[in-house]
Amino acid sequence: MAAAAPTASPTPLIALVGNPNCGKTALFNRLTGARQKVGNYAGVTVERKEGQFISPRGQTWRLLDLPGAYSLLAATPDEAITRDVIAGVREGESAPVGLVCVVDATNLRLNLRMVLELQTLGVPMVLVINMMDEATRRGIRIDTARLQQGLGIPVVEAVAVRAGGEQALLNQLDALDWARLQPPAAPRPMGRIAETPVEQTHQRVGQLLADCVHTPPHASHFTATLDRYVLHPLLGPVILAVLMFLVFQAVFTWAATPMDLIDAGVSWIGEQVQARMADGMLRSLLVDGIIAGAGGVLVFLPQIVILFAFILALEDSGYLPRAAFLLDRIMGSVGLSGRAFIPLLSSFACAIPGIMATRTIGQPRDRLVTILIAPLMTCSARLPVYALLIAAFVPSRTVGGVFNLQGLVLFGLYMAGIVSAMIVALVLKRVLKQGASQPLLMELPDYHWPHWRDLLLGLWERASTFVRRVGTTILSLMVMLWFLSNFPSPPDGATGPAIQYSVAGMIGRALEVVFAPIGFTWQICIALVPGMAAREVAVAALGTVYSLSQSGDELSGALAGLLSQTWSLPTALSLLTWYVYAPQCLPTLMVVRRETNGWKVPLLMAGYLFTLAYVACFIVYRVAGWWLQ
Repeated sequence: MAAAAPTASPTPLIALVGNPNCGKTALFNRLTGARQKVGNYAGVTVERKEGQFISPRGQTWRLLDLPGAYSLLAATPDEAITRDVIAGVREGESAPVGLVCVVDATNLRLNLRMVLELQTLGVPMVLVINMMDEATRRGIRIDTARLQQGLGIPVVEAVAVRAGGEQALLNQLDALDWARLQPPAAPRPMGRIAETPVEQTHQRVGQLLADCVHTPPHASHFTATLDRYVLHPLLGPVILAVLMFLVFQAVFTWAATPMDLIDAGVSWIGEQVQARMADGMLRSLLVDGIIAGAGGVLVFLPQIVILFAFILALEDSGYLPRAAFLLDRIMGSVGLSGRAFIPLLSSFACAIPGIMATRTIGQPRDRLVTILIAPLMTCSARLPVYALLIAAFVPSRTVGGVFNLQGLVLFGLYMAGIVSAMIVALVLKRVLKQGASQPLLMELPDYHWPHWRDLLLGLWERASTFVRRVGTTILSLMVMLWFLSNFPSPPDGATGPAIQYSVAGMIGRALEVVFAPIGFTWQICIALVPGMAAREVAVAALGTVYSLSQSGDELSGALAGLLSQTWSLPTALSLLTWYVYAPQCLPTLMVVRRETNGWKVPLLMAGYLFTLAYVACFIVYRVAGWWLQ
């Protein structure tokens, strides 16, 4: 590959590189704070994070957080990106002038192999031994001066999760002449890495550890003790199931108060605007279209934040890799590796990062199957629909004196998606060629309490992303739906609701022919259309449709109360089923297209999900109707 032309910049670019779980991202957050730009590398959906910071001497640095990698002999797309950026062959990317290699002080045996690979490239480098507080707590002693002498590069200590824990690195950068360096004019020679025998690398790592590191015999006693229960073949899966169950209970129980506050605030704003404006189309657009539409989705922000909080905490604590290990045997029975668990769990928040996370799966077949079943994991965008229908048709009462019935129903919906995904994976195992099975090899980091700063920063990023979607995509869709629902005006002498004669009403009536067999009304069909762009829009769309369909009287009750009076229970159950298997939103299909380099897989995904959703809804609607007769 030809080297990309270096980007001229007065601010030198350096890159953070290291193994996954070494605290690299925590150090990036500590250095750059809010001065971050997050996007994707050109042509792929691998996340690119860049920020800026100023060292004590006033030098401004650009800092690139490269994807975690175990080796530059890339086995995954993430590792390929890291290799290409360092080599300077990534199109549109300037190679870093120097590297800050981050290692985990409690796991140097694994981390130092990456350090030795990087040294063969001859790139200016500083080694940061992170998590020194944890190493000290376990009695691990590291002679950094001797390690620096043995490696021949600067070595500093860090505790990235503490204020000031990055100071030694900043001082070291000021002592170097990197600010005057320029990106290489030619690609860096990656071939040298493959020329070094693996045995030689292992021998050198062992010698460095023997010379520079003293590890007590029971350094990880707490982790080993806890793993006796967490990884137990019988108790371990029970612990995992209980954790997942508590997550879904919390989504409903803990979110009630903040949801009520948001709902009251949005209602107050709508009332104030309505009281200060004359009746007319503009007031209707602002109150019924914009405020009610955006508020109808924003009210579910607490539930989404709670779900993300649990996922981020479990990931940061070191539990998720163990869950993957526990599920390896179960997932292997349907042709998947336990490594697929983390992408599938990420899909509970959003299918897009879940699909992107499949890059860590080495086997192409396993990666393809995981991508195809990731949408069956109930993403957070479906929570607004679930919450609306559960509130309308499921009474809020306690079961067994402990559990919330609405939470139990929500848990059942999530389980329906999980079980369906396993069945689909089993079918795909029969259809697709099964390659040679490989044992699950993955790092199990030591347990530690989640770092609150990183947890809060992660929640802020995800919450702000959701709010931006409310203020851009969702708001635009709601305004468009309002116009479609209001034009053209009803003809003279019309007796039905105004929306029935609008463009939206015409679209809904046309789609009703297709969806009537599964119990969907024309109002539901209208809400499904903008829901293809963003599924959470469906709730606000239903509110807009039903508020505009009133013939003079204002909407007196909440949307949930209205639906409980106008829909049958079989229709509600059918719509819940539809969203268990809902065809993917357009952004997800676009990500699948980019991840698989074509339209074949996204079209297959959309086709099988639509078929599965329609058949399941037909069965549920007919069986529920028969049962209630």
